[in-house]
Amino acid sequence: MGTGCRTGAGSVRPTRRGARVLSAALVVTGLAVAAPKLLEHVPLQWRATSELRLGAVQMAATPIQFEMFQDKRPQPDRIGENLEDDKPKPVTTADDVGAFVGTHMRELFRQAGLNTVDSNGGVIIRGEVTQFFVRETSTYHAEVAVHLSVVGADGAKRWSGTATGDAARFGRSYKLENYYEVLSDAVVNATSSMLQSAEFQRALGAP
Repeated sequence: MGTGCRTGAGSVRPTRRGARVLSAALVVTGLAVAAPKLLEHVPLQWRATSELRLGAVQMAATPIQFEMFQDKRPQPDRIGENLEDDKPKPVTTADDVGAFVGTHMRELFRQAGLNTVDSNGGVIIRGEVTQFFVRETSTYHAEVAVHLSVVGADGAKRWSGTATGDAARFGRSYKLENYYEVLSDAVVNATSSMLQSAEFQRALGAP
């Protein structure tokens, strides 16, 4: 007859070694559950919650052509990081940040009542994205900066400068939706500041 000790119906007393293995497995499982999935190679999405602030904008009738914006940031894949822990958690994308910002800035121009065209514009807007990033601590804080040039149909530069915008919000920790919202709102705010500039308005051909 076997000498195994049974502790109840269908149960067997684990050995010390078995208990240690089980305990280690539970610890590893707990760590795996607690560690969030890193937000890497995420697609860019437009999730603006802010509205354009136009003030006394003089709308130009000149057709405005947007060239493809360029991403001039030193690390094009990095768009944010969570700094709540000792080891930062990254937010990265494989999408073209320059194209994303230019596309939505053009859409914001249309919302403001400006005439944008695909070609043969009376003026051409060129852009270089130099900042597009979110730092998350107790809040999400995004900063966007775009160096812009306005060029006439004759090739002469009418205006150049940097449009900046930022945005902040509270939200659950390390959530992609919050990164999307503050980045989109920062683009809206950068566009608002640019459209309110009297010099920029004159460069577009406003009266």
